[in-house]
Amino acid sequence: MSREILLLVDALAREKNVGREVVFGALENALASAMKKRFKEDADIRVTIDRLSGEHEGYRRWLVVPDDAGLQEPDQQELFSDAQEIVPGIEVGEYIEEQLEPEEFGRIGAQAAKQAILQKIRDAEREQVLNDFLERGENIISGTVKRMDKGDAIIETGKIEARLPRSETIPKENIRVGDRIRAWVLKVDHTARGQQVILSRTAPDFIRQLFENEVPEIEQGLLEIKAAARDPGVRAKIAVIAYDKRIDPIGTCVGMRGSRVTAVRNELGGEQVDIVLWAEDPAEFVIGALAPAHVESIVVDEDKHAMDVVVDAENLPKAIGARGQNVRLASELTGWQINIMTPEESQNRQEEERTELRQAFITKLDVDEEVADILIDEGFTGLEEIAYVPLQELLEIEAFDEDTINELRTRARNALLTEAIAQEERVQTVAQDLLEIEGMNSELVAKLAENEVLTLDDLAELATDELAEISGLSEDEASQMIMRARAHWFDEES
Repeated sequence: MSREILLLVDALAREKNVGREVVFGALENALASAMKKRFKEDADIRVTIDRLSGEHEGYRRWLVVPDDAGLQEPDQQELFSDAQEIVPGIEVGEYIEEQLEPEEFGRIGAQAAKQAILQKIRDAEREQVLNDFLERGENIISGTVKRMDKGDAIIETGKIEARLPRSETIPKENIRVGDRIRAWVLKVDHTARGQQVILSRTAPDFIRQLFENEVPEIEQGLLEIKAAARDPGVRAKIAVIAYDKRIDPIGTCVGMRGSRVTAVRNELGGEQVDIVLWAEDPAEFVIGALAPAHVESIVVDEDKHAMDVVVDAENLPKAIGARGQNVRLASELTGWQINIMTPEESQNRQEEERTELRQAFITKLDVDEEVADILIDEGFTGLEEIAYVPLQELLEIEAFDEDTINELRTRARNALLTEAIAQEERVQTVAQDLLEIEGMNSELVAKLAENEVLTLDDLAELATDELAEISGLSEDEASQMIMRARAHWFDEES
């Protein structure tokens, strides 16, 4: 058998043009699979073949695991304390091995072994081709549509077959067998049995790379595309910045007579592309991203990561765009939630906020409306500012003398202390299972308690938008937390 193994290894290595070590490894796996059939349980088998003589040895082995971890796979593991009795000095992570009788080559059959080896070799060849592709670092690939598979296009590019899912194609795009296709390498799935390279023509990174291919100044480091957002096949926005003051970033991306942007649009099925200047100041960036609409004013809310953008009636349709497209793309591009409103809506909101703040000062500071309005006009937006801003800033308020200011600071601090005590009492009423839910923290617990959400069921019964408003979580985060809170309902049903 030893000579037979060596001859088989040499023949397959020459036939498939792979190293002998690959064939030896495949044969060791085939023999291990054959030996494993001797056992009813899920045994861990290791086989070694001597590279010179062809002799092979087989072992059953058990992984040594910590005592406190327990046996997760009893057929393949041994507790450390028990392993020490069998092999003194053995460490966690090492193996206890028991030698097995050699497997007769005829028992598994030369043909079966050869098939197993060929499969391993094919996998190794496939992995090598994929590694060669990855080493080239290609972000965009071009290829021919070889066939269609359940709506997905299988693209042949060199020795690689890639998959372009239907969900990653531009809407209304008609892809047929034989077409030449360019697409972005979205991900590489090493575990997939079929095509491991997954492509996309809808990813924002695709348009970024297309511009990089068309605009040499980007590769030279003179320009950079800082962000991109797309409504595939319809409209896109990219934000650019120039690192050379002599360069007009927008004009450079557009190209002579629009040649560069036209080349990108043609690749994307006529997708309209807005090119805007990136700005470090978020408000300035948002104003640019909303072009062609003209912005009258903008209010930034850092806590909610949102901006209220005021536009007049003439610019309102431009700012929002068809089906909200312009403001949606601007939000994606900048990473800020953008609320478009008219001057009237902005005025009404400001009046509502002023009324709420005035009432809060009147109630919590025990002052009259005139004092509350003075505080608001001086720019105070909460009790914390009154209680803890430097005294000198308060003394600059001409309407108040020093005694009044000290009294206001004392009342503000007392009100904050009372609120903190009340909040702590509310938090203590929150059920333990609500405190233990994944993603919960002290700040979120306090917000929930303030809104009488005290149990797991209270949280589970909230709508996504309700939790988002209470907590400040995004819609996705709120939805996931609600589903975690509802999990025990399904456990009880099952």
